[in-house]
Amino acid sequence: MSSLKDVLIEIYPLHRTLASDGTDEALKIVGSYMPDEADYTVETYAPGKPVWTWKVPERYVVHQAYLEIEGGKRIVDFNDNPLHIVSYSRSVDKLLTWEELEPHLHYNAKRPHAIPWEFKFYERSWGFCLTKDTFDQLPRDARYRAVIRSEFVTDPERGFRIGVGVLHPEGGSSPDAGEILIASHVCHPMQANDDAAGVVTAVGLARRLVGNPLPTGSMSVRFLFCPETIGSIAYFAHHEDLIPCFKGGIFIEMTGNRNNLVLQRSRQDNHLMDRVARYVLSKQGKEVREGEFAQVVANDERVINGPGVNVPCISISRWPYDEYHTSDDNPDIIHEDMLQDAADVIEEIVRIYATNYIPHRNFRGPVFLSGHGLWVDWRINWDLNRAIEKIMMSFEGQHSVFDIADELCLDYWETREYVEKFRDKGFVKVEAMPSEALEA
Repeated sequence: MSSLKDVLIEIYPLHRTLASDGTDEALKIVGSYMPDEADYTVETYAPGKPVWTWKVPERYVVHQAYLEIEGGKRIVDFNDNPLHIVSYSRSVDKLLTWEELEPHLHYNAKRPHAIPWEFKFYERSWGFCLTKDTFDQLPRDARYRAVIRSEFVTDPERGFRIGVGVLHPEGGSSPDAGEILIASHVCHPMQANDDAAGVVTAVGLARRLVGNPLPTGSMSVRFLFCPETIGSIAYFAHHEDLIPCFKGGIFIEMTGNRNNLVLQRSRQDNHLMDRVARYVLSKQGKEVREGEFAQVVANDERVINGPGVNVPCISISRWPYDEYHTSDDNPDIIHEDMLQDAADVIEEIVRIYATNYIPHRNFRGPVFLSGHGLWVDWRINWDLNRAIEKIMMSFEGQHSVFDIADELCLDYWETREYVEKFRDKGFVKVEAMPSEALEA
């Protein structure tokens, strides 16, 4: 089985914009590594179609793009690196003075050897990106030929594409349980950590959930691979009926560099999703770095947890890193152990969140524990023995299994296993976790 970094290396060099042949190829690669059980599909939306307050973008095709000094010395060429042009640049073929050209040149002063990534997805401008070192060496008294031959394709057959897969628990989907959404973005040409790393971490999570499926009655897990922001907007706009099914979301990005994980909290700020993530990070001995909603590194959680949707959504990343949005964001800064470590954390968050439920009492008076095989020997498990009365008094339909474990400082899985014994005896009935998502 390919390592997550091997998968990333396949995706990394592609010219991945909002809609492009490189993005299509990336989605195909994702599909080739997603487990068959996910029934992965690629959806296509017609360019120009309104999606809420936005429009589906056109496909961007670059036929040729270069900058040269008059006389033929080439400075940058799209064929050498797609970062050399501003993404979604319009066509241009001009002979320019330095004064005319300079406003269209972009570099990163902090990393003078690196090419920056710049984009103007929703403008009709143009530009080139180059290293600061190259910029400084360009003669100011020369004239330059700027050539970009690009096309904005509106053919519905070559429209805007996203990838979707769904994994159900053992026994199939449970409509009452709902779904948890895992999202990452496939766009950003020649960028490894942002966000090919998040994409392959999500693929790794899907593999794990097939190898060890969630138990019967758990939430299903939906995977969304799409271009940033407009991808999730377009998907939700085409599937408004799904929104109330979502009980929570996790956006994954920038997971391959050497930095500690950071939890960006949901818009609700102290939601169950936030508390489960914090619990997992602490339980696994991680330094718990946190930030407010959309204040660490804002992304598609602004859609998922935004106005009119409101699905509680956290993000997990290793932000910040110095190579961000430059040609230095390449596979050299990606580490398999960091990708797998992120997958470890996210998997445990998903397992707890998806298996959590509200136990509701179906008995009167204290349960005759020893008569029903529910007594816990204090010599074997002191903490659980001492917590039994409080656990039983929490079965009033107001507290989830995680709430109970968290309140009593117990391990979630141990607590759930014990509550399941009450369920097996018919002493509690299961209530699914409520959805906070807004109706369409």
